[in-house]
Amino acid sequence: MLLVFDVGNTETTLGLFDAPARRGAPAVDALPPLVASWRITTDVARTPDEFGLLLHGLLASARRPIGAIEAVAIGSVVPPITVPLVDACKRYLSCTPSVIDARTALPIALDVDEPLTVGADRLINTLAASMLYRRDTIAVDLGTATTFDCITADGRFLGGVIMPGVRTMAETLVRRTSKLPATEIVAPARAIGRRTEECIRAGVVFGAADAIDGLVRRIRAEWPTDTAPLVVATGGLAETLAPHCTTIDRVEPHLTLIGLQLAEALVAGRGTSA
Repeated sequence: MLLVFDVGNTETTLGLFDAPARRGAPAVDALPPLVASWRITTDVARTPDEFGLLLHGLLASARRPIGAIEAVAIGSVVPPITVPLVDACKRYLSCTPSVIDARTALPIALDVDEPLTVGADRLINTLAASMLYRRDTIAVDLGTATTFDCITADGRFLGGVIMPGVRTMAETLVRRTSKLPATEIVAPARAIGRRTEECIRAGVVFGAADAIDGLVRRIRAEWPTDTAPLVVATGGLAETLAPHCTTIDRVEPHLTLIGLQLAEALVAGRGTSA
């Protein structure tokens, strides 16, 4: 089985794929399924031993023995987490992880001014979009930051946009104002709130949705080809925000995990077939 880690600034998402290692190329149109996924907090300092105990518990919850893990891939934007996580995988899973970053040999041309500064999550999302959809795509990832990553059908990464994430904006609003309460990020029934919580929810959810639509329209206006790009939303809040956006074509909550699955196959030399 394949275990992947998407290490973000706030949360780390783990995905377990029923992918037999070293047994041929997974077809993009028939990828091995995601059998379990988990979210853990990133901003907690953990030793390799603590990661090892956590992995034992998570795999036990999925009724998978720790010895079933045959390969591991990590995409991380938090370097202090990467080192103990790699050590834990070596020690407890007996696997040397493939750490995916801008230096990894992948079928993506980084057509930007500073290619080595492209975050692992952005690279992995564009790899997944390129290989899954085979068309010009804007991948909108709603995490700690909301990123818009632009990839052409032939695998050219054009760059994109980074804006504050939805939860980041909401938490900053509450932290910097003395009387506004923290509230769940759910859409209210109307834009004109009658209670303070409704007002905050309208501002956060509808404001973020309109910001997404506005940026997608600007990106489309600058797109280098005549083809209208597909807009795919991913990340923890994708399913919450997508119904309130007019420009999002589809939601793929696990785009980054799928991208890690594809990247690991490529790095391991197995390749992928269409």
